[in-house]
Amino acid sequence: MFRLQHLLWHKTIVILFLNCTFFAHAENTPDLQDLIQQFGIQNQHLSNLERDKTLFFNIAENHEKELAAGVVIHIAATPSKIFEFIENNGMASIETEVTMQDFISPNATLDTFKKFSYASDSKEAANFLAAKPGSQFNLSGQEFQTLQSIDSTNVNPALFASQIYTKILWERWLNYRKKGLHGIATYDRGAGKTADPARELQVAAINNKILANYYPKLFYAWLNYPATLPADADERFFLVNRLVENRPTIDLVHRIILATEKGGIILSRQFYVGHSYNSNQFTIICLPFRDGSIVFYVNQTFTDQIAGLGSSIKRPIGREQMRHRMDAHLKQLSSALK
Repeated sequence: MFRLQHLLWHKTIVILFLNCTFFAHAENTPDLQDLIQQFGIQNQHLSNLERDKTLFFNIAENHEKELAAGVVIHIAATPSKIFEFIENNGMASIETEVTMQDFISPNATLDTFKKFSYASDSKEAANFLAAKPGSQFNLSGQEFQTLQSIDSTNVNPALFASQIYTKILWERWLNYRKKGLHGIATYDRGAGKTADPARELQVAAINNKILANYYPKLFYAWLNYPATLPADADERFFLVNRLVENRPTIDLVHRIILATEKGGIILSRQFYVGHSYNSNQFTIICLPFRDGSIVFYVNQTFTDQIAGLGSSIKRPIGREQMRHRMDAHLKQLSSALK
């Protein structure tokens, strides 16, 4: 089965490569009317959209662990101002749940990742040192083995846990930089079960129709990172610490901005997440609209919490919670630009 999936994936990439080569000239900013049609938004709903108001639209979910949603907002700032703000500050800067965001340079060393540390009174550090395969922490089988092989008695839990975790984060970043999605290790859930963030992010990328239709070269590079990006793409990596379910969690984020005077696209993927969910991809498309911009925000989050028994109940609840956060983030972005 694994070999069959690998062959199918390889075939998909070859086809995408041929398409991107043939349609390379098609790299272009989306047309607003085409975009709202693809997102299934009614023209009258968009025309009635007041400044700083949001409108939700549906996004297809293509994985059993996927939650997907779309939100659009009218912001007074021009697309160039919005891209400039996000390029300089990052989307995490307007998220109230974020407690730390730091840029990871292309030549980052282990010291870069030491900017994350557990608080001295944190129970999270002790729990991390005692972690076993399961859903409490997102770690690979090898990472759990490393933890279990270390004697953590008579040590400062916060300091010791921080040292171990920063090394794990650094190695995961290095592996992604070298191999892209193929360098992302699975999460060991115990009892022979795993979560596969690499496969989840492949699904998210493949089903990004806007990216495929309007930015084929970027689409190919995003799927096959570290394939060469378009020359005018701005690429950044971030180390982000945020509170999720009242617990600190570290995210490793890869972000690309491709913008022109007519608008553009932002791609972001969380290729490592500390706990609670597995992975995330979001897409932001910004186009001129009236006296400002129209911003489309598509979020795809993958989590074990909606799979299995009770999925039909858990999925709509999770999706509604996601929409609420997305709505808040866009309104915070609008406020920050004033």
